[in-house]
Amino acid sequence: MACNEESSKSQAFIQIAPFVADVTPPLGSPIGEKKALRIIDSLTARGIVLVGSGEPIVLCSVDWRNIENGATDVWRNALAQAANTSRERVAVHHVHQHDAPRCDFDTDHILSEYGLSGSYFDPEFAHLAIENTATALRDSLQDLQQVSHIGIGKSRVKKVASNRRILGEDGRVRLVRFSRCKISEAREAPEGIVDPILRLLVFWNNAKPVSALSYYATHPISYYDRGEVSTDFIGQARALREKTIGDEFLHIHFNGAGGNVAAGKYNDGSENMRPVLAGRIEEALKSSWEQQSKVSISPSEVEWITTQVNLPLHPDLNRQRLNSILSDESLGKRPRVLA
Repeated sequence: MACNEESSKSQAFIQIAPFVADVTPPLGSPIGEKKALRIIDSLTARGIVLVGSGEPIVLCSVDWRNIENGATDVWRNALAQAANTSRERVAVHHVHQHDAPRCDFDTDHILSEYGLSGSYFDPEFAHLAIENTATALRDSLQDLQQVSHIGIGKSRVKKVASNRRILGEDGRVRLVRFSRCKISEAREAPEGIVDPILRLLVFWNNAKPVSALSYYATHPISYYDRGEVSTDFIGQARALREKTIGDEFLHIHFNGAGGNVAAGKYNDGSENMRPVLAGRIEEALKSSWEQQSKVSISPSEVEWITTQVNLPLHPDLNRQRLNSILSDESLGKRPRVLA
C-alpha cells in the first residue's frame, strides 16, 4: 500500500509525533523463565507517528520478550484507533530482551482451559500496558513537529554478534553458543555469518533532531533468566544516546532477525559484560550519527507498503500431541505452559 496518494489527509510537509509509555511489569509477574523479582530498568513502548501522506503511519518498539500471535493485532488495533489510521499502517515490534514479559492472548486462552491462565504472562497487565501506550500515542498528536529532513547513517558494530550454531566440516552442528557462553572452544570459533551493520534513520525539524530509529540484528541479551527486569545492553546504549542528544530526543531501536545470532562469542554472561556490550552498540550509534547523510523529505517521497503472507505450520506442531502434554498434570507447570 502506498501512502503518497492524493487525499484529504495529505499536506505540504511530513509531521512526526514521538511517543513513549512505561510497560514495566509488576513484581511477581512472569518474565522469561522466572517471575519478576527486581526492576533494574523501566521497560518502555516507544514509537513515532508520521502524518501528512495518506493515513498516519505508526512504528512502535516494545521492550518485551515476545508479542506473539493475535497479541500483535491487539496492539496494532489499539494504536491504529489512537492514531486514526488503519491496522495495516501500524507496525509493532518487540526488542526481545529475555528478562521481560511475553504477550500472547491466544496462548493464555488455551491455558485457561487447563487452569493455567496467567502462567505464561500477566494478561491484565498486558491489556493495561497496551491501553497506556495508545493513550501516550493519542496525547503525542497534540504536539506534532515538522520533518524537514531525514538523516541516514550506518556503522559497523564490533565484537557483539556471532552465530549461535557452529558447523563442523560435515555441515552438521558441532557446537552451540547462546547469548552467553563460557566454553573456550565455542568462544574461540569464528564469528560466523552475521550482518555487522547498524543502520540509523534520524528525523530532523530543521536543526533539531526529533527522533531516531536504529536497526541491528542480534539477540539483545547479556545475562538473563534471573528475574531481574531490564532493557539489557541495547536499552543501555539507547539511553546513552538520548542523554547525549538531549532530553526531548527519543531513540527507538528495532532488533533485526537474530534467530542464529547472539553475543555468545564475546559474552561470558558476567554482569560486567552488559555495559561493555552497551558501549560497543553506543559507539556504532555515535559513528552512524556522525556519518549520517541529511536530505530534505516531502510527502510524495513517503510510502507504506504491506504484503499479506500465510506461513505453514511446522510439522512438529501436532495438536493432539500438544493437548496431551497440556492435560498431563504429572509433568509440572513449565512443560505444559510451553506446549
